[in-house]
Amino acid sequence: MQALTGYVRGLDPHLPRAVWLVQAGGVVNSLGNGIVFPFAVIYLHNVRGISFADAGLALAIGGAAALAAGLVAGTLVDHVGGRNTLVLGLLLQMVAFALFPLIREPWHAYSLFALDGVGAACFWPGQSTLLSRLTPPEARHSAYALQRVSMNLGVGLGALIGGLIATTADPGSFTTLFLIDAATFLVFATILVAFVREPPVSDRQDEEPGSYRAVLRDRNFLAFIGLNVLFVSVGYEVFALLPPFAKNYAGVDERWVGFIWLANTLLIVLIQLPVAKALEGRRRMAALALMNVLWATAALIVLVAGHWLTGTSAAIVFIIAILVFGVGETLQGPTQAPLVVDLAPERLRGRYFALSAMSWSAGAILGPAIGGPLLGWHPLAVWPLAAVVCLFSAAGCLALERRLPERVRRTPAPEPVTLTPLAPPLVAPGPGA
Repeated sequence: MQALTGYVRGLDPHLPRAVWLVQAGGVVNSLGNGIVFPFAVIYLHNVRGISFADAGLALAIGGAAALAAGLVAGTLVDHVGGRNTLVLGLLLQMVAFALFPLIREPWHAYSLFALDGVGAACFWPGQSTLLSRLTPPEARHSAYALQRVSMNLGVGLGALIGGLIATTADPGSFTTLFLIDAATFLVFATILVAFVREPPVSDRQDEEPGSYRAVLRDRNFLAFIGLNVLFVSVGYEVFALLPPFAKNYAGVDERWVGFIWLANTLLIVLIQLPVAKALEGRRRMAALALMNVLWATAALIVLVAGHWLTGTSAAIVFIIAILVFGVGETLQGPTQAPLVVDLAPERLRGRYFALSAMSWSAGAILGPAIGGPLLGWHPLAVWPLAAVVCLFSAAGCLALERRLPERVRRTPAPEPVTLTPLAPPLVAPGPGA
């Protein structure tokens, strides 16, 4: 029992109070995202009559907008700070989702997803840079792991709530979802403005001004974010198509869709910090390769369930698939963002994180642009294609590892505690001692 208690205490990341406040705001914001995220395509297709191809194009336009705004967002972070850029992104996304109930035509969806994309371009580098500056270097992997916990806790609970509220028979139920989501963006922004102060960046006179040219000279970083494009497009974005695939191809109702995402969330909440602890001292790129292997396995499980099962039985197997996918996610949280921090000079951290976020946006373009039409043409073809690309990505991770500097290849491990031996007694004890 003492060993178990010691292990549980060892999971405490000992993060600063400001980091916990950012994570708390992230939970609230992710709750709103979870209420909307699994049902956005269902809303566009089943409520507003927008085709899967147009819905996929709307998602792709959002990714393109984030990609286009990414360079400006990175420069903004390096000039005004991560917190201020994050607040701007939250307010833009709040406006976008507050207007979602007004969608009637495909171009309405295109416009609002574009606005959301610009907000996301500010959100991700702003939040990542803010956390890196609030957290000591040896604890950053724990901070980003906790970020994954807070995001997934909010998303999973939100998906469950959204599944209980949303019904295609009542379009007004989706209005409720979008307004709740908009409110959570405002709550997060308020927490940041009222309670979080970002540490200033030291201004060294001997350093040349930062620019994207310096970032683009880092070939290892460019290769890394190139791999991330594949991670996002065939991982997160393809599995974002699981709800409409489950409902329209396998006959799974909205409540089961909520339970599918809740299962993913509960898994990540339970195992993310232990996984982060287990990764200390271990190879980062090997962890990302394993992530891709797990995602390929999950895609093949979806393929089997979609081909052979329907209704509740299909939903149960989809839950198994999303759990396997979730294990892979827990390997990325403590690995990817800390590696970006270690590769980036302090004066360029905003730009590094902006390009990293842009790789997510590029994946958000490729995934829906290919997956949406493919889902409409032949739904079962999505999953084996995703599995093949994931295995290719795993091989790419191992190849890149050999090019990375030795100092960044492994997740930092805590320094071992050295016990000082007791000094010998000044007088030898007598026979009766």
